[in-house]
Amino acid sequence: MSPLRRLCLTVLATVTAVTLVGCGTDATGRANDDTTVEATGEADPAAVLPPTAPCNSPFADLTQRERIAQLFTVGVSSMADARRAVERFNIGGIFLGSGVVGEVVAGDGLARLQNEAPFPLLVAIDEEGGRVSRISPYAGPMPSARVMATTMSPEKVRETARGRGEFLARMGVTVDFAPSLDVSDQPDGAVIGDRSFSPDPARVTEYARAFAEGLLDAGITPVFKHFPGHGRSSGDSHHDSVSVPPLDQLLSHDLRPFADLAHTPGAGMMLGHQQVAGLTGADRPASLSPAAYRLLREGHGYGAPAFDGPIFTDDLSGMRAVTDSHPLPRAVTEALIAGADSPLWITTDGLAEVVDTVEGAVAGGALSPDELDRSLQRMARLRGIPECASGPITGRMEGAGSLTGPSVGPDKLPPTRPLAALPR
Repeated sequence: MSPLRRLCLTVLATVTAVTLVGCGTDATGRANDDTTVEATGEADPAAVLPPTAPCNSPFADLTQRERIAQLFTVGVSSMADARRAVERFNIGGIFLGSGVVGEVVAGDGLARLQNEAPFPLLVAIDEEGGRVSRISPYAGPMPSARVMATTMSPEKVRETARGRGEFLARMGVTVDFAPSLDVSDQPDGAVIGDRSFSPDPARVTEYARAFAEGLLDAGITPVFKHFPGHGRSSGDSHHDSVSVPPLDQLLSHDLRPFADLAHTPGAGMMLGHQQVAGLTGADRPASLSPAAYRLLREGHGYGAPAFDGPIFTDDLSGMRAVTDSHPLPRAVTEALIAGADSPLWITTDGLAEVVDTVEGAVAGGALSPDELDRSLQRMARLRGIPECASGPITGRMEGAGSLTGPSVGPDKLPPTRPLAALPR
């Protein structure tokens, strides 16, 4: 049956009297494709609609453990290390630190792994410019955010970021954990310092937007950081717990760039490890705080649109603001419970224990499968994974099915310590 005839029959089934151009009847009264007539009556419903192909989720055959691992972004020490993580755990994302960048630039190991992985891998890097640059030995130096904002126009910053993004894309990188939206007048060498575009929130917004647009021009996903603002922190979260001013003081200052840029299509967000009075409490970093994720997701608490893009954590394995009180498996699990889509840490060590702990939290009811499914949808959209195994990339993953199945039974799960109640 021709597409035109199928359309004719569909219309005939729902309209009692209609003049159709190109949909006539032959001498016996049956619909044809050639004539303009007035038609009445109903078509056989079985002949109206073509068979609908089932939407088979790309994730349909994964175990629960593999679906959980699809959410993680983990640092790798080599392409061999990355391959082991993919082959053993079906990991979804890898992070390239300085030690592996040379191997990626010089060889084709990442390209081969990407071709052979079951799903498109997320490949992330920290490339802000200045002292936070992984590729400067290979791509040349790029000024720090502060220098860019004081010596370049926004248009020039966009051009610079696009050039950097094109180099990253040639490497095989898909996500850049940049730019920083932190509003700061700290000295250059401080924890944020010259990583901040400016102590003026409006100027931070202007230049960070330009940087992010340049990355997007090159096909790289930008990730704004470090929500809800690290620019006035009490110290360095790599070395100790840190705090920033209370939430009511962040609203009109540190949070303004996040509010202004939360609607940026195609961008992600990263939560930092700072403690915020009035938001996270005195003993919980933002990266593990349900209230911090709710603030970002809902938006209205700080005058922003709701954010439905992917949310990453800052590193959960090498920063003492987290590790002093939360061993890695617990930190990853609590980040997911709090609302993270992709917990980040900088080593493949401990992957088995992390997956065990997260799976145990799902089985015990501490972690919602529905929330994990939503995170899987967001990360699939970011990675260009189609909704249906044989269908187009739509940006929707409603057919993905629950993370709870297929699964192992509760009696097969490794024993896990119960998680302490989380603050609301």
